[in-house]
Amino acid sequence: MLSMLEDALKVKSRALIILLVAAVLCASNVVSKPHGLYPQSQTPAKALVERLGYPPDTRLLIVHADDLAMAHSINAATTKAFETGLVNSGSIMVPCPWLLEIAAYARANPNADLGLHLTLTSEWKLYRWGPVLSRDRVSSLFDNGGYLYPTESEAAAHINPKEAEAEIRAQIERAKSFGIQPTHLDSHMGTLYQTKELFEVLIRVGRDNKLPMRIAREQFATHPYLKDLVGPNDVVIDNVISIEPSVTPEGWSNYYVDAIKKLSPGVSEMIVHLAYDNEEMKNIAFEHPNWGSEWRQRDFQFVTSDTFRDALRANNIRLITWRELGKLVR
Repeated sequence: MLSMLEDALKVKSRALIILLVAAVLCASNVVSKPHGLYPQSQTPAKALVERLGYPPDTRLLIVHADDLAMAHSINAATTKAFETGLVNSGSIMVPCPWLLEIAAYARANPNADLGLHLTLTSEWKLYRWGPVLSRDRVSSLFDNGGYLYPTESEAAAHINPKEAEAEIRAQIERAKSFGIQPTHLDSHMGTLYQTKELFEVLIRVGRDNKLPMRIAREQFATHPYLKDLVGPNDVVIDNVISIEPSVTPEGWSNYYVDAIKKLSPGVSEMIVHLAYDNEEMKNIAFEHPNWGSEWRQRDFQFVTSDTFRDALRANNIRLITWRELGKLVR
């Protein structure tokens, strides 16, 4: 009887040892792999359009006006375009001279879809601006004349990413101090997409502020580091429509109508640059026809036209805003 009891205890001891070894091996296996390598779910991730609650074949479009606060002409044309309902989003350049005007509009229209066009460049010949922060805090952002660099490539080559981050955080805080509650973030002239280090700044600041950022899936081909840094909870739109200098004035409307017809299912953004072709805008953009005064008047005329409205209707394009995309982040 005593022998049988000893044998049973030995069996239980061996079983206990096996269980302990298995537990240690399991824990070791989990610790040895960095967090995030395991798939969160065996179910394939939903496309953005489905995350928004639409069928996968739906074509959604944000019609987005850049460069608010840069000039009165831009503010006036853009807010006029908002009244049509065809332009439903815009972004504000905080360091620029006409910030107070568009801030007053934002306060009076709290449901307007207004983001921030984070600004690290100043491109016009005689109409320039500098950072929000002083030179002693962000010295690498200043060119020899005391302004922001005129091109995105020059800026990316000179600026310190830590100082760029300090500046764009300051731009967000300045916007909020004037009553602007941004719905999204993007980058003037694409400066924050130029290097991996600068894009990391945009990602970090966007996530900290729980704001979606303009990131398009089509950018992954030209900027491979974007895909590596984007996480599963970040909003990535599918396509961007942006007219180029190769389009002639006569072909302006046809370019946009054709782009609408060819729009793929998913979430796309049409980026336009609006202003009146008046003396103010001509004096700002002289010797700069690309994205200049006449360019912006042509964009304004198209996006406020019946031709645009009819093209959206005929192709079953549904307009949405960054505010709606922001709900996925928050």
